[in-house]
Amino acid sequence: MTAEKVLIVDEVHTSLAEGLRDLGYEVDERYDLSAAEIPWLLPSYQGLIIRSKTPLTAELLSQAPGLGFIARAGAGLDLIDLEYCASKNIAVFSANEGNKDAVAEHVMGQLLILAHKLNKADQEVREGIWRREANRGWEIQGKTVGIIGYGNMGRALAQRLRGFDVRILAYDKYRPADEFQASLQDIFDQADIVTLHVPLTEETNGMVNAAFIASFHKPIVLLNSSRGPISPLAPLVDGMKSGQVKGLALDVLPNEKMSTWTSEEKALFDTLKSYPATVFSPHVAGWTTESYVKINLVLLEKIKAHFKR
Repeated sequence: MTAEKVLIVDEVHTSLAEGLRDLGYEVDERYDLSAAEIPWLLPSYQGLIIRSKTPLTAELLSQAPGLGFIARAGAGLDLIDLEYCASKNIAVFSANEGNKDAVAEHVMGQLLILAHKLNKADQEVREGIWRREANRGWEIQGKTVGIIGYGNMGRALAQRLRGFDVRILAYDKYRPADEFQASLQDIFDQADIVTLHVPLTEETNGMVNAAFIASFHKPIVLLNSSRGPISPLAPLVDGMKSGQVKGLALDVLPNEKMSTWTSEEKALFDTLKSYPATVFSPHVAGWTTESYVKINLVLLEKIKAHFKR
């Protein structure tokens, strides 16, 4: 009997290919493929491993009638036409559990940087500037933290926040929290710090708009480690200018291909980065040495359980 074939089109840790072979699959690792070349090869494969190389549209997937599963070595599934996959019985796996700890630690790190002005203080000392009063920070202890989206990432963050003696409010429209449960209005009314852990969907695209920011009764520190289009830059700039957003940490941007930025995108980002109470990172919250392997282990277990291999 011929082994089912799996195509890996994005670079992943070697443990994934090894694990798939242990499950009996024939695996081809083709990191050299362009997005345009993938559709030509897909008809020969029953499984596809991706990260973020190309959107898997219905049109593209229709060229792979034998495809049985897609596994994304990461958390979000916004690049995959899930409705089409469901209609064709294509199983779709993500590995949210694999990088939840990395994301939670990253968010905590960004929050601590903002609270204690570590980015500003570090830069000044490097430049030979010794200012103590200008770098007086504030404590996380005693603050109210609103977590919007209480899946794997939100829960992992809440676990780490416990040790900081904060009040946690957790809101999830589709998965009500079993602890720290709150409404979105509760977060608007009470939060000092707000962190976003929702997937990118039609509903959440552009969620952080002027009305959203104006809904908070107190100035907030806002952190987004989910997807960039959830928090467009223009409302964030307005929020920083008005003081309604008093601190901002972004691991993601609406357009992460910086070389393609329009003059407007560049101007908005230049304005944001001019504020000392901002921290940026290049979509690496879930990107650790450990998560590189954990993600693969999660995917392998899901594939094994689904197909009972």
